[in-house]
Amino acid sequence: MTMSSAPPTMEKRIAVIGVGARSEIAHHVPIAMAGAAVVATADSAAAGRARSESMFPGVPVFSSVEALLAAETIDAAIVTTPDDTHADIAVALLSAGVAVYLEKPLATTLEDADRVLRVAAETGTALYVGHNFRHAGVVRRMKEIIDRGDIGDVKTVWVRHFVGNGGDYYFTDWHADRSRTNTLLLQKASHDIDVIHYLTGGFTRRVVGMGDLMVFGDVTDRRERPGETMPDWFSYDNWPASASTGLNPVIDVEDVSMMMMTLDNGVLASYEQCHFTPDYWRNYTVIGTEGRLENIGDTAGGTVKVWNRRREWAVAGDSEYPIEGDPTGHEDADLATMREFLEHVFHGAPTVVSPLAARAAVAAGALAAESIRDGSRPIDVPSLPPEVLESFLARSRS
Repeated sequence: MTMSSAPPTMEKRIAVIGVGARSEIAHHVPIAMAGAAVVATADSAAAGRARSESMFPGVPVFSSVEALLAAETIDAAIVTTPDDTHADIAVALLSAGVAVYLEKPLATTLEDADRVLRVAAETGTALYVGHNFRHAGVVRRMKEIIDRGDIGDVKTVWVRHFVGNGGDYYFTDWHADRSRTNTLLLQKASHDIDVIHYLTGGFTRRVVGMGDLMVFGDVTDRRERPGETMPDWFSYDNWPASASTGLNPVIDVEDVSMMMMTLDNGVLASYEQCHFTPDYWRNYTVIGTEGRLENIGDTAGGTVKVWNRRREWAVAGDSEYPIEGDPTGHEDADLATMREFLEHVFHGAPTVVSPLAARAAVAAGALAAESIRDGSRPIDVPSLPPEVLESFLARSRS
């Protein structure tokens, strides 16, 4: 693998594994770092390989990771395959000495997440998980306010996630199948669980969940969608959720999920997710010893409000701060994340995102789903093996 001391002019060879809708993040590679280029792709599906020819013209495409590794020399790989394949692909790449950008979630089970971290620790190969929301404008603004001390010491965080595009994003393809995704507390909520950990400086140590499949499970209009990806069927006209058509044949993940978390630093947090709301945004309320903040909107044009003076109800905050970035979506965060990954791999730069935090997000989400499906039983998060934990802590100190 190319080392961090490589001359800046040396070509930095990047592969893309899984050419679906999310693989578009690889278009940021040459923008994020001079000399970096996508030189190969791999997809096990014929439709993905055909898509590669239009998304990455002139780039060799392979039917498997093994075939790509046998034919090409690469420094790093961007993995944007379905969630249930993340662990096996990451292990194969890390074992081959290839640095990995792995789309979140790290894995669909805690056991697989720990397997990936163990291999990364044993090989010393760079592992980066794409928790890009840490780089989103709303999160950067909230983190800035908290670190400045405007609301005192954080004691509790409440997150409400209105997933108005849930039917198109998660119930029309493999995401709706529990055997593929486990729970939308991973695929969707891992962003917010990770941000809760980031804003509070702690990881979840105990979790309890509650949820149900309340709307999409009753929709009977379903079909396979071979060769299609989400942009092919997305439309705001797909409303109301109960009138959805062409959903995935298997739907057994919850469309309403709630979880409560006790963090290792004593902070209490909650997260609620609903996939059949008309609007699509997330709302954070962070309460400290000297005030609270709340975001109204989560993209550019929104505002983070701070109340830190005793008062009656008022819609205006004592202070208000604009949210910067993209007006919709998080393309700016995608670029920042890709730049951070490449700088880390080729120049040893530190990262805001960490594999340990990615593991913590999987632990909280996967165990909350287990709790939901077992009568809302509280579950404690098991610790990583000490040698794996120390390996990553040592890297962060170097």
